[in-house]
Amino acid sequence: MRLARIATSDGPVTGQYDDGVVHADDESYEVGVDGDLLPPCEPSALYCVGRNYAETLDQMEYERPEEPDFFIKPPTSLVAHEEPIPYPEFTDELTYAGELAAVIDEPCHDVSEDEVPDVVRGYTIMNDVDALDQQGRTARKAFDGSGPLGPWIETDVDPTGIDMWTDVSGERRQDANTELMLFDPYEILSYLSRRFTFQPGDVVAFGSPANPGLIEPGDAVEITYEGVGTLRNRVVDTGE
Repeated sequence: MRLARIATSDGPVTGQYDDGVVHADDESYEVGVDGDLLPPCEPSALYCVGRNYAETLDQMEYERPEEPDFFIKPPTSLVAHEEPIPYPEFTDELTYAGELAAVIDEPCHDVSEDEVPDVVRGYTIMNDVDALDQQGRTARKAFDGSGPLGPWIETDVDPTGIDMWTDVSGERRQDANTELMLFDPYEILSYLSRRFTFQPGDVVAFGSPANPGLIEPGDAVEITYEGVGTLRNRVVDTGE
């Protein structure tokens, strides 16, 4: 099942997404006619794991971590499916990275790997946008517009063996499978839950396969995880 949020004249509505329509309890809303999709959840934080694919480590000349290496984006980083990604004035090196992400369903802490499926609402897609020329991970990754997320939450998917690909303006840039992760989603969620109390709607992203790269204003970024969906956004100048 796909769960989506849509902006309507009556405010945000959550429901089941099916073929361009969000079905709520008492009404249905056509995407693009009755409103646009919103980020599929309202996280208190986005917990993002980096350096989680061996090929990416080799490409970026990073050392292999002994445990999940993570950082946090704030809710203000969120950008919805089909919403523009602003190209900040403070950077000349903006990059994309196509990542699978889990959405937490209930307050939880110190979750075992076996318990992870019970606390996850489902899976969605994040573009970990990075201002590569900035100093420090927070400055690079936690600014407004750095967390495109969506288009919806898929509740019925096994996150451990999903094919993915990223196209930028029609050019294939990434092509991988989540089985290549150094730490799988269950390990990561359990690890982070020993340090943080997750809240409903919180997001945990599992890192990018090889070939994250530069994007420019006008580029269309499409990130697909098979069985989940495609997150699509266009990069625009901040003045647009």
